[in-house]
Order: sequence, then structure tokens, then C-alpha cells
Amino acid sequence: MTFLDSDYREIITKAVCGRGRKLTKSDNHVSPSHKPSSILGCWVINHRYHAKKKTSDIVEVHGTYDINIWYSFNDNTKTEVVTETVDYCDEVKLSNKDENCLHDDYEVVVKVIQQPNCLQCKIEKQGNQIAVEIEREFEVKVIGETKVNVRVSPTRQSDQHKKHSRYGEEETRESGKDDFFKGKRR
Repeated sequence: MTFLDSDYREIITKAVCGRGRKLTKSDNHVSPSHKPSSILGCWVINHRYHAKKKTSDIVEVHGTYDINIWYSFNDNTKTEVVTETVDYCDEVKLSNKDENCLHDDYEVVVKVIQQPNCLQCKIEKQGNQIAVEIEREFEVKVIGETKVNVRVSPTRQSDQHKKHSRYGEEETRESGKDDFFKGKRR
């Protein structure tokens, strides 16, 4: 008996072997060139990131973003925008893992659920720095090769159709043509 005579086949395919999600809140401190009087606005732009598998159950997401703070100084008579680039590294724990992957050669896919966003921006008590609270969220998927066993039907699909059809093959083909030309619906 050869493997082709078996009722099952092994298919090797790529599948999601692990996934995880993480929400991170971080505090950043920005030092403007002047002592701020008040905060007029804060926004986060230029977000860039990439991910790699660190251990069997942790994925690291490395990235950068720019914090822009519009503030007034000199007793609210002048304004300026200060920009600071922030580097980060988030460790995302895989909550669902499949141990049946064939190799250690994985592909890591990361999706941003929440882009880095300013939650709070305030002047520190010392008055020289601005404290910014940032929130971001990622979902990661680890894709690897795995085996799937499928049952193979012993008869072909076209043979099954012929056995259970009310009409012969020629009669079905001809009646379909007549219905099409006469505009009938089945």
C-alpha cells in the first residue's frame, strides 16, 4: 500500500502559530528651550515600528515616534513648538501558542490597534520640563509551517455527481441550453 492509497493526506502549510496583544502607557519628559507658561497642544506623528521574535513566547516591537508640543512662554506672550523623537521597545507576550510548528523559521506580523496618542500633557512642578503620557496598542501574529491532516474521498467528485443526478449527463446539458435560450429560470 502506498501513501496514495491512504484515506488521509498530510498538507504542510503556513498558519498562525501564536498571537498576542498589548496596550502600553508610557511617560515621557520633554525639555523645551524656554520655561513654559502653558500647554497649547500636543500631538504624536511619524510613527515607525517593526517586530521580531525574541523568545518562544515573546515578540519585541521596536519603534519611534515624534512628540510635538506647542507651548507658550514669557508669561503667555510668545509661543514655540518643541519636537522630541522617542524610541521604545514593547515586549508582547504570546497568549495563544501552537507548539506543533515544524521549524524555528517564523514570520512575525504586527498590527497597530492604537497609534501612539497623547493622553495627558502637563508642565512639571519644577517648571522646566513637560510630562507627556502616551498610549499605544499592538497585536502580533507569529506565522510558521505546520502539518494538517485531511481525509481524502475515495471517489472523485464528478463520479459522485453522476451517480446522484436525476438526468443523464447529455440530458442535463441539453435541457440547460433550452432553458437559457427560452429565458426560463430553474
